[in-house]
Amino acid sequence: MPVNEQIPDYDLDEMVVITAPQQLRALADPLRSTLLDLLLERAATVTEMARAVDRPKSTVAYHVNLLVDTGLLRVVRTRRVRAIDERYYGRVARTLYIGALNRPEGRQVVAAINGLAEAATEAAPAHAADELRCLLLHARIPIEDVRNFWAQVQEVARQFAQIPRAGDQVYGFAAGLYPTDAPTLPDADQS
Repeated sequence: MPVNEQIPDYDLDEMVVITAPQQLRALADPLRSTLLDLLLERAATVTEMARAVDRPKSTVAYHVNLLVDTGLLRVVRTRRVRAIDERYYGRVARTLYIGALNRPEGRQVVAAINGLAEAATEAAPAHAADELRCLLLHARIPIEDVRNFWAQVQEVARQFAQIPRAGDQVYGFAAGLYPTDAPTLPDADQS
């Protein structure tokens, strides 16, 4: 596939902010999260998604319909096959941002999902095989810098999602930015 082809193969917004409770509940299900991830590669039918996740078509159809009802998926095209219109589904946005973007106090809506916990579980076999690439850093920085840095991380995530699909191995990319009680040095003038 040429590098300049659009990934996924349909138009979608760059980001949608998720704050509605029904959307958060929809994202909390691991199968629905997997279906959303699959659709970052290309639009797909329920049959294709069911085959990819090795689940019954009826189960996948139920979850796809729920994602459509909550506004996280949509039909991006149809194809006529033996007198039936086959629907191809796609995400509404490349990034589903959980929380509020510019709340004055700099806090986010508490979500029912912890992507870092899911990533840690997924990463356990890679850790055991010494194939895990991971960084954990701490920095005491102002909230304005946090917002700017997170925008850069989102751009890296967008670039990761745009890499042409090839190879036999699927890789996960996790990023998190959170307040912590990690120790800090006193200001230089206080020592």
